[in-house]
Amino acid sequence: MTATATRSAAADDPRLRPLVRRFADALARLNPGGGRIGLAVSGGPDSMAMLLLAQAAVPGGFEVATVDHGLRPEAASECALVERACAGRGIPCTVLRVQVGEGNLQAAARDARYAALAGWAQQRGLTAIATAHHADDQAETLLMRLNRGSGVAGLAGVRERTAVPDTAIPLIRPLLSFRRVELAYVVAEEGLTPAQDPSNEDERFDRVRLRKALAGSAILDPSALAASAAHLAHAEEALDWAARREWNERVEVSAEQVRYCRQAPRAVALRVAERAIAQLGRSPRGGDVARLIEGLMAGEGGNVGGVLVRVQQDAWVFTPEPPRR
Repeated sequence: MTATATRSAAADDPRLRPLVRRFADALARLNPGGGRIGLAVSGGPDSMAMLLLAQAAVPGGFEVATVDHGLRPEAASECALVERACAGRGIPCTVLRVQVGEGNLQAAARDARYAALAGWAQQRGLTAIATAHHADDQAETLLMRLNRGSGVAGLAGVRERTAVPDTAIPLIRPLLSFRRVELAYVVAEEGLTPAQDPSNEDERFDRVRLRKALAGSAILDPSALAASAAHLAHAEEALDWAARREWNERVEVSAEQVRYCRQAPRAVALRVAERAIAQLGRSPRGGDVARLIEGLMAGEGGNVGGVLVRVQQDAWVFTPEPPRR
């Protein structure tokens, strides 16, 4: 569907101008080339607010896609809601209908959604895909992962700019500095009635219970928590950089083994060990590798995921476990 974009009322609303400027600044940082981007819009309040902010900040500089997974009876009507909102504002909109595979339903739906969005972006010549993750989402993710004992990579949460899985297409999140209440305000001021997902009120889900606890807390600040997640993302980048350098300088790879003369601290050594195990074609769980590292640093070898690790003088030597008779 093609259309001619109209000017958003938010662009002229003095109460919304600060939010529009923040969104424009985020887009300038995350999409520096200024090419046309694609917005993933579900019809919910957060993604509808992103649509409205984009219309005010970069009119004509984006298109919209909405994904129908066919998993809920309301899905078709939610896509239709997005289509109507776009048609009334002259915004190109495409409905992407996908089939969700078996297994973990949420993971399969996410994979199908990103695959469909990537194909759409390539077909339309878009420079990036934007999703509507915001500061409250980030704060909830951080707290949930803290409660599970996650490491730096997990605590970093979602990044402002990554790539659509299995592609080189940039995936950007221009709303990570925005609060949920700010996005709801944008939608209300524009007079839109967004779709409401009933699962967002279902307290069988950990995230819903945490969201309600966070909303009732006078101590925890979601914006500050989201800022901490951003700092952890920078720390994660530093650890990755250090691990690559350690690998290049301290690891020898042959057909039979990987030999690692450790120099770096434990957190970096853990990443090098994970890469060494992957080099031998194995992919154990992170917790298993962490326990292996504890033993190695105490001078004890181990076996993880089918890889034997021995301590030999100043090195850790990784070899495939011999086949069992």
